[in-house]
Amino acid sequence: MLNEARNLLNQYFGYPDFRSGQTEIIENILHKKNTLGILPTGGGKSICFQIPALLFNGTTIVISPLISLMKDQVDALTASDIPATFINSSLTQKELQERIFNIRQGAYKLVYVAPERFVSDYFIDLLNSIPIPLIAFDEAHCISQWGHDFRPSYRSIVASLKKLNQNPIIVALTATATANVANDIRQLLQIDPSDSFKNGFARENLSFNIIKGANKRDFILTYINQHPKDSGIIYTSSRKEADGLYNYLSVQGFSVAKYHAGLSELERKNAQEQFVYDEKPIMIATNAFGMGIDKSNVRFIIHYNLPKNLEAYYQEAGRAGRDGEESECFLLFSQQDIQLQKFLIEQSTFDPEIREQDYNKLNQMVMYCHTEECLQSYIIRYFDPDESEMKCEKCSNCKDTRERVDITREAQMIFSCCKRMGERFGTTLIAQVLKGSSQKRIRELGFNQLSTYGLLRSQTEKEIVDTINYLLTEDFLQLTDGKYPVVRLTEKCVPVLKGETTVWMKKSKSTVKETKEREESQELFEILRVLRKNIATEEQVPPFVIFSDATLKEMCRYFPIDEASMLQIKGVGQSKFAKYGQAFIDEIIEFVSNHNIKGEEIPFSTKPIEEGIKQPSDDKPSHVISFEMFHDGVSIDEISKKRKLSKITIQNHIIRCAEEGYEIKWHEIFDETIESRIIDITTEIQSDKLKPIWEALNGEVDYFVIQAVLCKNKISLEVQS
Repeated sequence: MLNEARNLLNQYFGYPDFRSGQTEIIENILHKKNTLGILPTGGGKSICFQIPALLFNGTTIVISPLISLMKDQVDALTASDIPATFINSSLTQKELQERIFNIRQGAYKLVYVAPERFVSDYFIDLLNSIPIPLIAFDEAHCISQWGHDFRPSYRSIVASLKKLNQNPIIVALTATATANVANDIRQLLQIDPSDSFKNGFARENLSFNIIKGANKRDFILTYINQHPKDSGIIYTSSRKEADGLYNYLSVQGFSVAKYHAGLSELERKNAQEQFVYDEKPIMIATNAFGMGIDKSNVRFIIHYNLPKNLEAYYQEAGRAGRDGEESECFLLFSQQDIQLQKFLIEQSTFDPEIREQDYNKLNQMVMYCHTEECLQSYIIRYFDPDESEMKCEKCSNCKDTRERVDITREAQMIFSCCKRMGERFGTTLIAQVLKGSSQKRIRELGFNQLSTYGLLRSQTEKEIVDTINYLLTEDFLQLTDGKYPVVRLTEKCVPVLKGETTVWMKKSKSTVKETKEREESQELFEILRVLRKNIATEEQVPPFVIFSDATLKEMCRYFPIDEASMLQIKGVGQSKFAKYGQAFIDEIIEFVSNHNIKGEEIPFSTKPIEEGIKQPSDDKPSHVISFEMFHDGVSIDEISKKRKLSKITIQNHIIRCAEEGYEIKWHEIFDETIESRIIDITTEIQSDKLKPIWEALNGEVDYFVIQAVLCKNKISLEVQS
């Protein structure tokens, strides 16, 4: 029968023989045994039930969680002259009735269905009216409460199977099953351990890369410019970021599609087809929604944000290179993404056990970003701890040329500090104590009296945190689960403390800093926190979405008072600067002016502070000077150059003068067509906030123009009233 299976494989799919791992799974199914198959993404899981379906009499039922994946597979089967169809919510009532009629007539060898169908007694009656030799659970990890994408509807199928008047063979297939998940699947579907087959998790044609601290949009822009003919997927953690990145790349002239749950069914369908048929080579999608697009020539996967766990990451990254060709996977790591994932965990469940499990998985994901082990090896050993460490020779860690440095002394200081702090605090506070920070909380807790206080004063806080994270990945330290994880010592650190073991870590060659890093101004930090809270309340978002604490602290350390210096602050990109930057600059200017902070104390500033602050000797306010130059016909760009102020500052000066009653030449900023368009959009979306209007205009109109139109019409209304 296996020879007949090979003949069908060649006849319908054009392959002379099965891939590694497929033969054992298919042979076991043909012996009519319930089977669990674990194959890497792109390893040919679908063949494992499609070939037996052709050999068996009757109709095979395939349970799939993703509408898009059903369509892809049915299209592929139909193109190979294999009769197949799907039943899901995308069908009209007429289409549904036609397909049910054909199912009763035995017209299909495979029928793909959504798991929710099994709660319907009508659907169970339909299954009982036809011969079913095989039921395949695709993406079987969805059935397990330990899986990264647990779906209760999948688990409820188990009870529904007992209503069948026949006993079909069960096959469960997945690419991402840890030991716990595999055991759960076997128990639920009555699969014997001896009928489980695992063909490893390695994807030898993929290179994995962690990118830290880069400007994410700049990285993406550079990469896709360097790979103009390649097709790829960029995953984001939210619809908002997907829309923003889509608008950004579209404006840059790239052919991109987007796919997330906020789009209509028709919009998602069109986006999927544009991507699959290479009309739009780049897809931007939310990883929370999941695409399930089966496209073989995806050459790159970029994760714009940190995924929630390694299972989700590996499944999404595995969509690259399904054709076996060399492909690349990038994870753009940012510390702020951890807070976003914690926020999503808190919002997703109230079950403390599941929440703790999710935090544990998130910690493992973060450790992946800090390990020095081969990234492919780290992933493989996460799924199968019995696997030995390997080197792929192509990931960013294997190609890392930094020198290995003896950090034993630093490690001892970190271990000692953690112990003296009672093993009750997280990485940030430990790093701050070692740095010798004068923050109020450290003084209140008495940690400024510890013998370890300030031992690593010569390093930046970020460098200390990086070292702690490395020690966590190497199991010298461990992180508790939960929203506020605590660092604790492990047995592995004992020989280090005794001087019996040396600890090595890769570091870039750098000279020792001669001056210590500035401590942030706590007073300014509180001022900026209040400003951030007010903006967040107005926009109805969490404060950290505006700027993180780390970003505010850096502002309080370097006092950016113009656009150039503000954009050097980590966490401040062009988009956020356009929306919030000037408000923060205004507060900082007032603060440094009141406290007589000198220009040379501001290392990030590109000009002396006096140029950005109005001096008492000035005859006119700064914004009036800018307005008068604009009124005299000087362009905004020229005013910016002459006054050594940013364009945004000049634009704000003009708007301020308009609000104060100065006569503005509006026609030099916008024409009647643009004005009408902005007013129409404002009325349509019932909002006068800049960002929603900018997004509704697809990013085609500058923020300043929108602000000017709103300002003019507000003034007009006030005059009329």
